[in-house]
Amino acid sequence: MENRQCPICSNPANAFHQDKNRRYYECDQCFARFCPPEYFPKSAYEKARYETHNNDVDNLGYQTFVRPIVETVKQVFTAKDKGLDYGAGPGPVISKLLRELGYDISVYDPFFHPDKELLKKQFDYIVACEVIEHFHYPLDEFQFLYNRLKPGGKIICMTSIYHSKIDFKTWHYKNDKTHLLFYHEKTLEYIKHRFGFKHLEIQGNLIVFSV
Repeated sequence: MENRQCPICSNPANAFHQDKNRRYYECDQCFARFCPPEYFPKSAYEKARYETHNNDVDNLGYQTFVRPIVETVKQVFTAKDKGLDYGAGPGPVISKLLRELGYDISVYDPFFHPDKELLKKQFDYIVACEVIEHFHYPLDEFQFLYNRLKPGGKIICMTSIYHSKIDFKTWHYKNDKTHLLFYHEKTLEYIKHRFGFKHLEIQGNLIVFSV
């Protein structure tokens, strides 16, 4: 099987797993695992898939799920700071919880909240919950998010990070056809250095990049 270019570090990556739906590649430099462009879902499929996600703003289970992001914002930022919920989906739960606490946070999603004027502004913090695994072109996305941060700003993400104890073959997280990129801690370290973030914090599935 041919090599594919890693979407994170551009290193040649080797195919290492195939199931009935897709072929997966692994980079031996930044340890990213990914699906190549022929497996990118069409926009209509993506939107339909996201509409099935259980992230209703009043769903207590999902409120608990996003709590690590909400708590991180509360610990670092105040109601005077400007935030962006990037890729918020049909139910912007994080924004709801923070707004109830008086926080000033805007919502953007290409399918459900497509206010592109927001993307011309800068923010003190950007939250992206279950978003970065969907990136088709992650370098462009991370560069864009980096450019939207004010000095001292943070990108606060959540995604399922894979590690040596995970059996990729049986890992449920890869089975979602809109999940295209799977991050290892070394992948995140590479992104930190590539874009010049000053700090990277990883706590479970919570990832914080700081400028």
